[in-house]
Amino acid sequence: MRVSVVMGTFNGAAFLPRQLRSLSAQSRRPDELVVFDDGSTDDTVEILRAFAADAPFPVRWQTHPENLGAAATFQSALSAANGDILALCDQDDVWYPDKLAVFESAFASKDAPDLVFCDADLVDENLRPLARGLWQSIGFGRRQLGLAEIGRLWSVLIRFNAVTGTAMAFSAKWKDLILPIPPGWMHDGWIALLLSIAGRYQIVSRRLLAYRCHAQQQIGPGPDSLQGQIAAARRMDRAYFQRLGDNFAAALDRLTGLEVDPLVLRLLSAKVAHCRSRALMRTAGNGRLPWIVAELLRQRYQTCSLGWKSLAQDLWMARPVQPG
Repeated sequence: MRVSVVMGTFNGAAFLPRQLRSLSAQSRRPDELVVFDDGSTDDTVEILRAFAADAPFPVRWQTHPENLGAAATFQSALSAANGDILALCDQDDVWYPDKLAVFESAFASKDAPDLVFCDADLVDENLRPLARGLWQSIGFGRRQLGLAEIGRLWSVLIRFNAVTGTAMAFSAKWKDLILPIPPGWMHDGWIALLLSIAGRYQIVSRRLLAYRCHAQQQIGPGPDSLQGQIAAARRMDRAYFQRLGDNFAAALDRLTGLEVDPLVLRLLSAKVAHCRSRALMRTAGNGRLPWIVAELLRQRYQTCSLGWKSLAQDLWMARPVQPG
């Protein structure tokens, strides 16, 4: 199997060299590194050019003339990759030396999966350990892992994304299903959801990389403090839930024509309805309570969002916006 490492970069000069060195140090080196830069204005392009000249594997890189966002950048890189296995890579992490070897072994197993993902160690911007793992920080705990182990990862991913891009790889045979990535989706959440439904997956419980947490990262594990969580919840306005509903409607549309468990399709449809109800609550002023009770009775808070946490957001933290 040929393994392509696929990377998107944007103003990553502070951390990119260390990540590139970790790719060179893999015990199973990639067959190619494909990088699309999203219009960086720092030294990122110069770092890529210098690395490509001396790397122990082929490096192909290209830059967008303007910033298009992470999902579009990874989409470009995925389209250009030639490998049988596509391993996503962020610019600011550090892969442990056996990451690609462990992933390749998983794809070569008897019941070859279509998606493989692992846990990671959380570290600060200086690579100092933060004493917890990525799964722990995002709430992918024993119950969620148990669901994934019995083939119901999709039931977790409909509630929240638990598969981080830099900790995953997938079979290139699914590119036609995955691409293009709809506007509004992050690439990793989209890929993980579709392949958890349409394909097979394998979970690697080992932590195979250091996931760097820093102020400049676009997507991270989320705030630890209650104050930070409340602030994040207040940003989930009407437009946020409208977009989220549209995202899952796009997933339903993309799965059309495939042999999919009807239970999954019903849950996806419920997710769309739940998001649209939560959007409408934010136009209802003090009349949100009937909407909340209806979603509670339909058990959508439990199956389509984060249970009592989401209920509390709608009761106490949502900022109603009057229509017009």
